[in-house]
Amino acid sequence: MIGTLNEGSLHATLKSLYAQPGDELEVKLDGFVIDIKRDDLLIEVQTTSLGALGRKFDRLLPTYSILLVHPIAVETRLLKPGAKPRRSPKRGSIYSLFDELVSLPTMLDHPNLSLEVVLASVDKVQVNDPALRRRRGGWRTVDRRLGTVIERRRFDRVADLVNLLPADLPSEFTTADLALEASLTRSQAQKMAYCFRACSVFETLKRNKHGYLYRIHPSFSLPESTSR
Repeated sequence: MIGTLNEGSLHATLKSLYAQPGDELEVKLDGFVIDIKRDDLLIEVQTTSLGALGRKFDRLLPTYSILLVHPIAVETRLLKPGAKPRRSPKRGSIYSLFDELVSLPTMLDHPNLSLEVVLASVDKVQVNDPALRRRRGGWRTVDRRLGTVIERRRFDRVADLVNLLPADLPSEFTTADLALEASLTRSQAQKMAYCFRACSVFETLKRNKHGYLYRIHPSFSLPESTSR
């Protein structure tokens, strides 16, 4: 089928998970290949950088509704020939989404685009590559496989992303405050702030010795606290 020659296992499995009877798969449309076409809905599975979708979305979003499916590995097993599976210390979370959204921070501003994040366990299949001995420990990832789907989170608009903010965030805050309240690293909080500032969720008030001071735009509100 079109576009499946270099398709990895993770992408293929997610595509099968979302496909329904009657769907068209690997459809050529306006110079691009679409994973799934269901009437006027296009479903695009993107297992790598979201930034690569810019041209495709610019062309198709004015005409079609698009559901973007993006997996995040909350836990990863490393599979190497002749070795027992080993759990990677690197773990993702729903906040890993902002690592990708920095490439397209205003993506969910478009009314025709929805995003579904698949939080899952993933197996990485690795082989020894002498050319990489001085980098990455000599191991090259040749495939990724979907393990267990833990949760799916749907975002139809920017306001849905606001629900990821901690409820107890101060009325005026820095990225240090955001990192503390959401249990994030400062780098993750800065990426989150960058995306929300681009979408006009955060307003920049001033800069002090601790960094930029923000507040939530009056048109948005924090989620209700569940800790009370």
